[in-house]
This record gives sequence, C-alpha cells and structure tokens, in this order.
Amino acid sequence: MNTGECSYKGDRKNGRMDGKGEYTFPTGTKYVGEMKDGMFHGKGVLHFSNGSKYEATWENGRAKEGSFTFADGLQYQETAWDYCDGHDRRFYSERCNGLRPAGESQLTDLHPPHDIPDGCYDCGDGFYDPNSRVVTSYNGRFLRNADDSEHEWIVRTCRKAWDEVLGIHPEKSFATRSGESSDW
Repeated sequence: MNTGECSYKGDRKNGRMDGKGEYTFPTGTKYVGEMKDGMFHGKGVLHFSNGSKYEATWENGRAKEGSFTFADGLQYQETAWDYCDGHDRRFYSERCNGLRPAGESQLTDLHPPHDIPDGCYDCGDGFYDPNSRVVTSYNGRFLRNADDSEHEWIVRTCRKAWDEVLGIHPEKSFATRSGESSDW
C-alpha cells in the first residue's frame, strides 16, 4: 500500500540504519539487505512492486555490481542479450512454454492479458491514462507521472483498451462516405 512514507525495520547503530534491515519506499519498492552508516552497503536486493528484483553489491548507497530479474523470471543480460532484439518476437513465457495454438495468440507475456480500463494503455507495469498522464499499477496503486518522452512512447507502442477485441477504436468508423472509392 502506498502510504507516502518510507519505513525501516532492522539493525541500527548511532540511530542510523546499520547491519541488516528492510527499507520500504513510498512506492512499495523494498530493499532487503546490508546497511552501513544509513546507506545500502554490502549485499542487498531491491524488490519492486511489480515482482521484478535487482540483486546487487552496494557501496555507500550505490550499486556497484548487480543483476536484474523481471517478474516473469527472465534475467537481464548486458551482453549476448537475445530477447526482444527484432529477430525473435516471442514473449518470454512463449520461449519457456512454447507458442499457443493458432487463433489463440498471446497479446502480452501474461495470458490471458490484463483487461485495460477504458481510454487507457497497458504499459507493462501498469495502466497509463493519457489524460491524467498517470501510470497506475494493475492493483490500483499510483506508480508515477509520465514525462513527455514516456507519454509519446506509450501512446505510440503500447496496447490500447480499444484494441482488445476488434483491433479498432470504437469512436472511429471505417465505412466510406458515398461517392468515395476504396483502395481495397
């Protein structure tokens, strides 16, 4: 739950986080690991609210070496990355479990996909409302405000509520006006 506050449970020294502990950010992201002098220091894991995680060795609050694992178990690789590279467009779950039968194609890595609220886009970690420019998690928690760059990317590339069944926007009509010819 987004309480708007940070919290800490764990060891302290001189009133500061020191030793092992759990630090929770207002977004629900949680760091579990070693602390020193009030900072992440040593081995620790950031657990994101969408289920992904970043395991790292920290030094004075900065990650020095780490690995990112997506919520579906796919581990990011900085070199030899062959996922979503344009040559293989399968979702990670399709790579692990095989393709679905003809006519039952997957729209997202999750099958069946999340239902998208009217007028919104599914941007991977939640839903984006282009009017308020807010990304909300699938369970209804505020995640972030989108800047101009993210707004443009989401509107250009992400799955829209009105694409779900027919592949068309309900407010658009494809009927031609009388007297117009079609290129079909």
